[in-house]
Amino acid sequence: MRSFLKTTGPVLAALAALVSFSSAPRAEGLFPPGGLPGKSPSTVYTMTNAVNGNAILAYRQAENGTLTPLGTFATGGLGSGGGLGNAGGVVLSPDQHWLFAVNAGSNEISVFAIGEEGGLRLASKVASGGGLPVSVAVDDDLVYVLNAGSDLIAGFRLTADGRLEAIPGSLRSLGATGTNPAEIAFNPDGQSLIITEKATNKLAVFALNRDGLADNTPRLVATPGSTPFGFSFSHRKTLLVSEAGGGTNGSSLSSYHILRDGLPKVVDGAVRTLQSAACWVVVTPDGRFAYTSNAASQSISGFRVSPSGDLTLLNPNGVSATSSGNGNPIDSVISRDGRFLYVLNAGRDTISVFGIGHDGDLSTVGTVQNLPTSANGLAFR
Repeated sequence: MRSFLKTTGPVLAALAALVSFSSAPRAEGLFPPGGLPGKSPSTVYTMTNAVNGNAILAYRQAENGTLTPLGTFATGGLGSGGGLGNAGGVVLSPDQHWLFAVNAGSNEISVFAIGEEGGLRLASKVASGGGLPVSVAVDDDLVYVLNAGSDLIAGFRLTADGRLEAIPGSLRSLGATGTNPAEIAFNPDGQSLIITEKATNKLAVFALNRDGLADNTPRLVATPGSTPFGFSFSHRKTLLVSEAGGGTNGSSLSSYHILRDGLPKVVDGAVRTLQSAACWVVVTPDGRFAYTSNAASQSISGFRVSPSGDLTLLNPNGVSATSSGNGNPIDSVISRDGRFLYVLNAGRDTISVFGIGHDGDLSTVGTVQNLPTSANGLAFR
């Protein structure tokens, strides 16, 4: 993996929209980047995706996992005001110093420096290189953006002061047009990019050369379940992909082993959640447990992940927790210490907070109310 850049200072797209948010305190701050993530106050971030001006909403995490508003930080770009059908619209750099957000309405990416107390300072904004950016991948100073509206990816370099500089000749098309892609991310060794294509039921894999340029065309891997959506990694080379299709109570989760050539090979394919529209998946830091957000069922399905990648439902009915009354679960994130699961809910515009037990069981901790009409993205620092 490349050495870290040293610096100072996601079937149900309509469930992922949002407009504006005004109840959080305004905090357009002058926060220099820096601070050690392990020692700094923990913060959860989401974004408004508002058509009249996108913004990041920051929440401070208490020791018991509950959240309180920290501030609202304008991206300088515009949101789409509607569902993005995505994952990875708000992401952090590996060193936790920078936050990246898509501006789907103005086809831009914003970069924020993160202060020691979790506050944000807008460092730069740049054209995304295509139409409808929905997801960002970061590996050290190399950044790639997935432009869903134009079925292409674009590469950038992150400078020490937080600017994104486009890499000449980095634009690459996906396997076809109208692929309806959802997420892009680097594999753990940083040598390739993986993209989920919801419309084709494929994973698109781009190998990268030493200059950070992707192959001209992607290698395509068919998924065992339909509508691959979000994904995450467990035990480093184990890839977990949520599959939102399959009809009522037919969504699934699949695991893959990343081979030496960067291609994913199925280990445990299309293990049913027994729930509907499993669009997002997150994994605990120790790799033992994974959780899918089942938007149409208003539920969370927990899985035990073996070191070999085998998947086992934690609950016979596929329901480890429910968001009933709080909305349809979409984006999710787990705290760095693995103690808490945060789930963004569309419809009721909330964030559900769950405690994660030693056996992977989930317990309700609390709910954050009064989010925008349909917020998008979650990141934890």
